[in-house]
Amino acid sequence: MIVGLLENRKTTPSPKADARLRLRVTRRQECAQGIAAFDLAAADGGELPAFTAGSHIDVYLPGGMTRQYSLRNNPAERHRYCIGVLREAAGRGGSAYMHDRLKAGDTVETGRPRNAFELEDQAPFSVLLAGGIGITPILSMAHRLSALGRDFAFHYGARSMLRLAFRDEIQASAFADKVRFHLDDGPAEQKLDLAALLSNRRPGAHLYACGPAGFLDAVIAAARNAWPSEAVHREYFANAGRPNQAIKDRPFRVTLASDGRSFEVVPGRSIVEVLGENGIEIQVSCEQGICGTCVTRVISGVPDHRDLVLTEKQHAAGDRMTPCCSRALTDELVLDL
Repeated sequence: MIVGLLENRKTTPSPKADARLRLRVTRRQECAQGIAAFDLAAADGGELPAFTAGSHIDVYLPGGMTRQYSLRNNPAERHRYCIGVLREAAGRGGSAYMHDRLKAGDTVETGRPRNAFELEDQAPFSVLLAGGIGITPILSMAHRLSALGRDFAFHYGARSMLRLAFRDEIQASAFADKVRFHLDDGPAEQKLDLAALLSNRRPGAHLYACGPAGFLDAVIAAARNAWPSEAVHREYFANAGRPNQAIKDRPFRVTLASDGRSFEVVPGRSIVEVLGENGIEIQVSCEQGICGTCVTRVISGVPDHRDLVLTEKQHAAGDRMTPCCSRALTDELVLDL
């Protein structure tokens, strides 16, 4: 993964650890090969907390698993949260549980929506790019822009027609005429030409992309010359880190600003793990630096940023970090804890 290049994100405050919702699965369907769609509603039939386009929820599964899934439906809806889940053959079991065990009528606990991939919905023009299951937050953005009457272009790529999720839903939407489908196994003339699409930028336009790492890397490369960093927004599925990163890890000391206690963080251990063992709990969710839950203020020291949620400018400022995955370039970090 490329960290911090042409990335523009805001992080909304994390909900309290006990702010869980008990939701009922009202609908489950196979919407593409390897992708299941779930509609979730309040178990008591009540209204759900509001969300904004680009938001995701944590889903709490048996065995202590927590997984993040983007909301794909219209943010104006308050009666349901709609998610799409790709079955990950090499995953840690969360997607397999969702596919094999969760059915209509079941209940599940989730967190409240939060957003690390916010839509600038007042922009005069937006370009929405989705690859594979990355369609989910992009679809919610399209609903929002359409409702506001904003102008936008929507490009959705998949490996094949069988892997094209939510096609019927998109074709029945009010923005169907703005969507272009691109299939890896389709004719050459319909394939997505990122270089041509992103070689020019309309004044004030914003770009949003979500999908696999290779897709996002290609988007970033194509946008580099014409699009300023503050106009490019992206969301990763996971943080793969940098090659041979652990080999280069160095020990450092993390100190709490509140009482001066210090703890050694050795290679292979995270700040969150070390502090947790010493009774200092930091709320985490993804533990990969992609959700923003654990972002913490840095009082002194230089962080070694390894997240995909803070912006390039925030990395450069060095006044906040994600202790779930990031480390230190100095011998000591003093954190606002």
